Amino acid sequence: MADDAALISQANYEEHLEKLRDCDLIIEAIAERMDWKLDLYKKIAPFVSKTAIVASNTSGLSITKLSEALPESIKPRFCGIHFFNPPRYMYLVELINTPTTQPQVLDDLESFVTTYVGKGVVRAKDTPNFIANRIGIAGMLGVMKQVENFGLTYDVVDDLTGKKLGRASSGTFRTADVVGLDVMFHVIKTLQDNLDAKSDPFYANFGTPAVLKQLMDAGNLGQKAKAGFFKKVGRDILRFDATASEGKGDYVPAGGKADEVYGRMLKKPAAERLQLLRNAEGKEGQFLWAILRDSFHYAAVHLESVAETARDLDLAMRWGFGMQQGPFELWQEAGWLNVAKMVQEDIDAGKALCKAPLPDWVFKGAVADQGGVHQAGGSWNPATKTFVPKRNLPVYARQHFPETVSGHAQGIGHADPATGGKTIYEDDAIRTWTLDDQILLVTLKTKMRAISMEVVEGLNNAVDLAEKEYQGIVIWPGEDPFSVGADLQGMMPAFVAVGVTAINDAEHEMQKCMLKLRYSKVPVVAAVRGMALGGGCELSVYSGKRVAAMESYMGLVEVGVGLVPGAGGLTYIARRAAENAAFSTGKDLLPFLTEGFTCAAMAKVGTSAIESRKLGFLLWSDCIVPNKDELLFVAINEAKSMAASGYRAPSKRLFPVAGRSGKATILGQLVNMRDGGFASGHDFHIASLIANVVCGGDVEAGTMVSEEYLMKLEREAFCHLIAHPKTQERILGMLSTGKPLRN
Repeated sequence: MADDAALISQANYEEHLEKLRDCDLIIEAIAERMDWKLDLYKKIAPFVSKTAIVASNTSGLSITKLSEALPESIKPRFCGIHFFNPPRYMYLVELINTPTTQPQVLDDLESFVTTYVGKGVVRAKDTPNFIANRIGIAGMLGVMKQVENFGLTYDVVDDLTGKKLGRASSGTFRTADVVGLDVMFHVIKTLQDNLDAKSDPFYANFGTPAVLKQLMDAGNLGQKAKAGFFKKVGRDILRFDATASEGKGDYVPAGGKADEVYGRMLKKPAAERLQLLRNAEGKEGQFLWAILRDSFHYAAVHLESVAETARDLDLAMRWGFGMQQGPFELWQEAGWLNVAKMVQEDIDAGKALCKAPLPDWVFKGAVADQGGVHQAGGSWNPATKTFVPKRNLPVYARQHFPETVSGHAQGIGHADPATGGKTIYEDDAIRTWTLDDQILLVTLKTKMRAISMEVVEGLNNAVDLAEKEYQGIVIWPGEDPFSVGADLQGMMPAFVAVGVTAINDAEHEMQKCMLKLRYSKVPVVAAVRGMALGGGCELSVYSGKRVAAMESYMGLVEVGVGLVPGAGGLTYIARRAAENAAFSTGKDLLPFLTEGFTCAAMAKVGTSAIESRKLGFLLWSDCIVPNKDELLFVAINEAKSMAASGYRAPSKRLFPVAGRSGKATILGQLVNMRDGGFASGHDFHIASLIANVVCGGDVEAGTMVSEEYLMKLEREAFCHLIAHPKTQERILGMLSTGKPLRN
């Protein structure tokens, strides 16, 4: 958040080196120049405390070489720490030791980075570019080489190498633009400067691609320069064509897509998929097999030199390059020995990028016998020729169901979040279960965790059961999102068949469910991660407490489909305004209502848990958890703590509303927005209905009302709008395109 910048103290190396004496962790992150870094280390060394950990945030320079500039007393506390960019969104952090780094230093740093920074940590060996960039950049260079071989365009390649292939939606070349072509150039140069044909048999493929140099020379560095492999002109997306303009290169219209047959192939089971691609006659299929084969080949040849285990390599590629599966996971799923034979046959036939054979462990011994590198007991370490379990640091006891590679147990004592623990009740909409027979867990199973009438029934039953047999309830999604709101698509048939009455009844049941959660005799904790929108936001704010992952996006977004919040969201805004105003010496409710009204009327969404707290969807008493995999652990313990502290549900109370005078003030502002062209006529109509509800309708300012009274106004507004032609246009537009329609 911008206003948190004041928490950062500015300092420079000329005047403030004394500040380092008070630091427990010092991370250096200056430019990727070995000489600059070595000079800086000599400068700061006298000011580092005797217990501080010192780390270099480098993307590929030798950590051991960097440590040589440090005194002997600091070397045991020095290591590499590589945050992937942008650090907020990229989950991966690589830790790299030197021969003199104390093991406890890495363990302590891994624990800190996991819990307090919220990252996924892998241990990398001190080799050029470590794990993810070494494997990933080699893969991107391989893709570029195969693009030349098969004569494909960048837009078609991105279509093939994005979501269809189980990788980042930006594909290969759009990803390069986002990262920055200068950054990519630097990482490639690190490989060129620190490797050779002896240390890496693929070295001949590490030359800077001609097209990359061409773009660099033109200053087209990617997204930050507004041009790279792609360029946006107005609403049009153009792609670079190196052959255009008589070989000088130019931008031409983009938008090319791959043949649909390959999209269908990529949906097949892994073994069938790879076989189909290998036997494909079209160049797009041959290209896909080539880049997958090359990724298997490179990962196998270099596993021992870059990582401790195959797990670290696969997780690095997942977390650092947005892959759904690492190369070894896909290889193993498709049939270990069958894929190995196909790859080796291509190597022998001269079709691969280099002639280096697959390592012996691929075909002989434990990996071949057990069908892959990931087993229940751990992942393959080619140096020790054993399957090594995940590091058993105390911090990982906080992760009931951590993200891990396919092939071995996912959670600590639990196989899978969808089946782990003890199921109490389960149907197609909801699962209630427990890990400890003390806290009842509730997980929605509907698509995107949409709230259907079956979900409402399940939540009601969960409260009844928990009040009899458990200490509390935790609503936990298992994975993103928390919930995208009410199941509008499921409501439409009832609306068509019965009319508005059916919608009114459904909304009433949802509202009663929210109040049941709020006034439950046992604490209800919402464990929020990802999107909590519309009804999902209402489900959260009506829980007794919220524990939110840092990347939580909360908001009442119903106006996007031409509706108002209908399951208690507007009632919550009015009640919270009254509660906040009670601590003020003033009697005017309107200043406390403005933020909530604006959020609902403009579908404002908190872009993080911190912003959601500032918007009022999270309270200052709620917990924000940096690491998503610790969310369930913290939520369960919060519920237990609330129960042990003698939890009592809030009493039902009447509270004051702003009344018709408050509504008139808001309407005056809305008229100005409409007449100024900042809001459509229908937007004005919806916002007017929101104002009517949050102000309590046609009553005097200060009138005391109940939640049920305001919820009735919500239902009336919701039902009025769902029958409105313009709202129906918005709903159909959202269901068909997934995007809001402004009409």
